[in-house]
Amino acid sequence: MDDGDREAPGWDAIEAAVAKVVPTQEPLHWGTETLPGQDGIYGLSAYVVDSHWLLITFGLTELFAKDSDDLLTSGWGFELTLRVPADDDQPPEWALRLLRQLGAYVFSTGQPFAPGHRMDPGGPITGTPDTRLTALAFADDPQLAPIDTPHGAVGFLTVVGITADELALMKATTTADVITQLSASSPLLITDPRR
Repeated sequence: MDDGDREAPGWDAIEAAVAKVVPTQEPLHWGTETLPGQDGIYGLSAYVVDSHWLLITFGLTELFAKDSDDLLTSGWGFELTLRVPADDDQPPEWALRLLRQLGAYVFSTGQPFAPGHRMDPGGPITGTPDTRLTALAFADDPQLAPIDTPHGAVGFLTVVGITADELALMKATTTADVITQLSASSPLLITDPRR
């Protein structure tokens, strides 16, 4: 984190949790000055793990100081993660935009996401018609366990791109059932727009 001398115990706790599951590296980072139009998300970081990017938000929880009255939970209680194939030396723009938009949604509506939630944004999640992934599901991150921070508990909620058929199946059964099926072929729930 590069924010001058400002202490960020919430941020430090998140980075410490991520460091336990990714190889040692300096992540790519986008802050408020490079996230135009963002509301609430302070930044995004991207880590290369094997053949995919692990993206994580910073700002849905209390990074710098305890501002909410809920002493047990930090901010909204979670940060978002998203795993996408590492096909380039930067994660795809659509993935950064998607996390930014989801963060803005939470802040503007006051409605946090939780495991089992799903969302139909009304079109391809990449913003282009070359993918069958047109909806989203939310699940506990398969690698990052919840942590305690000086500002309260923080969970990690992974965003999973799904097809219209998978969304229909989730509605007919449960989101968890379909996530379990998806994790059989992709244990880390990587969102690959080509599938």
